Amino acid sequence: MKTIPFFCLMLGLAACAPSVNQKTFVNEGNPLIRDKFTADPAPMVHDGTLYLYVGHDEYYEGQDTASGGREFNITEWLCYSTKDMQTWTDHGSVLKPTDFEWAVGEAWASQVVEKDGKFYYYTTVQAGEPHVGKAVGVAVSDSPTGPFKDAIGKPLVSDDMTDNGARGWWNDIDPTVLIDNDGQAWLCWGNGTCFLAKLKPNMTELDGDIQVVDLPRYVEGPWLHERDGMYYLTYASMGKGRETISYATASNVAGPWTPQGELTGMAENSFTIHPGIIEFGGKWYLFYHNAALTIDGHAGAIGRRAVCVDELRYNADGTMQPVTQTQKGVSNR
Repeated sequence: MKTIPFFCLMLGLAACAPSVNQKTFVNEGNPLIRDKFTADPAPMVHDGTLYLYVGHDEYYEGQDTASGGREFNITEWLCYSTKDMQTWTDHGSVLKPTDFEWAVGEAWASQVVEKDGKFYYYTTVQAGEPHVGKAVGVAVSDSPTGPFKDAIGKPLVSDDMTDNGARGWWNDIDPTVLIDNDGQAWLCWGNGTCFLAKLKPNMTELDGDIQVVDLPRYVEGPWLHERDGMYYLTYASMGKGRETISYATASNVAGPWTPQGELTGMAENSFTIHPGIIEFGGKWYLFYHNAALTIDGHAGAIGRRAVCVDELRYNADGTMQPVTQTQKGVSNR
């Protein structure tokens, strides 16, 4: 019998043990994550696990008197995972805007998708010279929890590539990516204007012209998903003074898109709301954020949001049933 050296055995055990930096928590209802302010949820399912990527809203002195976008202070994206929607693992920070050498700060909404064993992290950052304004970057990893690295060393989409329509220099935010049933990857994004473009098979280059999708009351935060051959473009829409979530459907991502109305109303205490839709364990879920959480005496605010989740159901014709935002969420408690 061959004897295994003690130090080798210990190394093997250490490799199998969970990271000491990872902690778990149990779903207690909405908001889902309660020890940090989080926003812009982006779920992804891989190998029986749901991964949730969020922006980390961080408090700073003077935040409550800031305006013009300076209320937001996101310097990292966080990742959480679950196998049952009840017990969640906190994987901590998996990407920062400083990981893009061409960026000068600000982390806004993002989404991760997998293709051929690679995980692509599409993000919103503030670009530095020679690029001006908000930009879409893309990072890549061999693991859903990173580390992620800048895939191309420059913006995937920058301000000079799009029409400075309703939102000018901050048109290019909130990327969502979907690989359709024909294997074609699509990128959709935009604030004030909804942009849509094909991606090349390498997932890091646009393939062809950038289209504009005309959607009623469109503001920002698009999300693409597919169910039973129908495609859905869900987005933050302008309600009565604050954002709501609306959606459109199509038989092809290229369109035409048919508006289907409102999916859910305004978020509690929050001007913004941001959809993330996924199927997991035979059920569909709508992730979003509100601003109903208080941490360390700091109440929720425009830049201190809290991710939530409620179940999503469909009608026989494929349209989505309106979602009521609840405090129970999908908790078993």
